[in-house]
Amino acid sequence: MRLLVTGGAGFIGSHYVRTVLQGGYPGYAPDEVVVLDALTYAGSLTNLDPVADDPRLQVVHGDVRDEAVVDRVVAGTDHVVHLAAESHVDRSIGAATDFVTTNVVGTQVLLDAALRHGTARFVHVSTDEVYGSIDEGSWPEEHPLQPNSPYSASKAGSDLLALAAHRTHGLDVSVTRCSNNYGPYQFPEKVVPLFTTNLLDGGTVPLYGDGGNVRDWLHVSDHCRGLQLVLEGGRAGEVYNIGGGTELTNRELTDRLLAATGRGQDAVVLVEDRKGHDRRYSVDHSKITAELGYAPHVPLDEGLSSTVAWYRDNRSWWEPLRARAAGAR
Repeated sequence: MRLLVTGGAGFIGSHYVRTVLQGGYPGYAPDEVVVLDALTYAGSLTNLDPVADDPRLQVVHGDVRDEAVVDRVVAGTDHVVHLAAESHVDRSIGAATDFVTTNVVGTQVLLDAALRHGTARFVHVSTDEVYGSIDEGSWPEEHPLQPNSPYSASKAGSDLLALAAHRTHGLDVSVTRCSNNYGPYQFPEKVVPLFTTNLLDGGTVPLYGDGGNVRDWLHVSDHCRGLQLVLEGGRAGEVYNIGGGTELTNRELTDRLLAATGRGQDAVVLVEDRKGHDRRYSVDHSKITAELGYAPHVPLDEGLSSTVAWYRDNRSWWEPLRARAAGAR
């Protein structure tokens, strides 16, 4: 059995690939795992170092928008887990075109190839941000999509294309929508690694607006376990929310990271709020729990503590990436 993971050198994708190859999902052992990754600023082969010597791993440097490359890697593939995406909201506000072409066009190129080659199973990985903002309660999968940023709008478009491929052509595809991920190997522009690395370096952290925006936090290992459950048992044409079940305001998250790094409130700098900043995200993940037995396993305090420790112990991983990203701006 051949598994293709797009974006497999990124944060979530590399965690998934490492776990698959290290036997982390009992009963699921592909003969070949192919990673397709453009290796832009947020993807790095170093993320795959722990499994680099596994003979089942093949890494293809390529873009999901490249029809020839995609056709070649999808041929003979049984399962696709599609994680490749432009995903940073701030970058999408300043330059949306790459988000539209990668997230929307790239997804369609991949879906077309899967249909051409008869791919048996396709999981399209999305985000809770497609729902917009919710003042109270939690979104079920049937909630209308109301994206508020170019990033989330592009992901909503790709979700609809994936679901259309099932309804129009019968492709066995499921869509997942996760809450905010954190954990090791996350590129240091996202809030947890950004704040952690700044604090470890003795710097300050930028807190948007009043710090009252609320997010549900999900450890990357829990997310990837949810993806595997959907890959193996999810129903075609269905959407599955994957949540962490722990909501924090950005101020509360910041305070926890300050405590974990031994820094004080003087390290916090209030900055102008992001344009179109959604106030609160909250997904209802009862569907994947009832159908597939999903439950988050990593408590937030434990997960944040281990994540901060990982960044403290792995400067050689994140310092070059942060320098490279700064030079690319």
